[in-house]
Amino acid sequence: RDLPALFEQAAERLPSLLPAASKEQLLYLYARYKQVKLGACNTPKPGFFDFEGKQKWEAWKALGDTSPHQAMQEYIAAVKKLDPSWNPQVGNVELSFRKPTSICLCEAANEDKNIFDYCRENNIDYVTKAIQSKKVDVNVTDEEGRALLHWACDRGHKELVSVLLQNAADVNIQDGEGQTALHYAATCEFLDIVELLLQAGADPGLRDQEGCLPEEVTDSKAITRALQQHGPGQP
Repeated sequence: RDLPALFEQAAERLPSLLPAASKEQLLYLYARYKQVKLGACNTPKPGFFDFEGKQKWEAWKALGDTSPHQAMQEYIAAVKKLDPSWNPQVGNVELSFRKPTSICLCEAANEDKNIFDYCRENNIDYVTKAIQSKKVDVNVTDEEGRALLHWACDRGHKELVSVLLQNAADVNIQDGEGQTALHYAATCEFLDIVELLLQAGADPGLRDQEGCLPEEVTDSKAITRALQQHGPGQP
């Protein structure tokens, strides 16, 4: 009867416990938080280069049809494990403090969004205002060296790609593995974005750290042709 209220107390308690939490514990919590709030995972798997997003998606997906009731109990138990001194008002709720399973993670379930989250969500208004107000550098990169342009190309957000380019995004910026936005768009087979990048001056001759050109990471013949037509010496 009081389980939902107790769950909300646990969610409010979590931010203060983040420094003590392991990545495995945080991903465990993330999956159960999503299960409670949205039910079974039925969203598309994140893009090829969204490694963290895929880990989170897989953790949530693994819960299958786990009931919100069970997910709440397990979430509360995990918070209690992080802070044994936490003593919420449980009322008539009977808790089963189960030991969390080990899964690999990245972020807490209810942490604040950053500019990359808004970019992945295709929130053009927010990203545009953040860049134009100088709150965010258009070429800012995440921990893997991926810029906003990389993420927009990975997700197929053509209009956002255009906005970023109009706001002086470096069309040839390379991530931590040497891949450009062209590599991302080519891999994900977004021909319209490949063409947009080429029109903006993207260099199809830049190789990643494994020596691959953008044309070598796609199975699309149309994209391969477009990239080859804009090769060295081509207009």
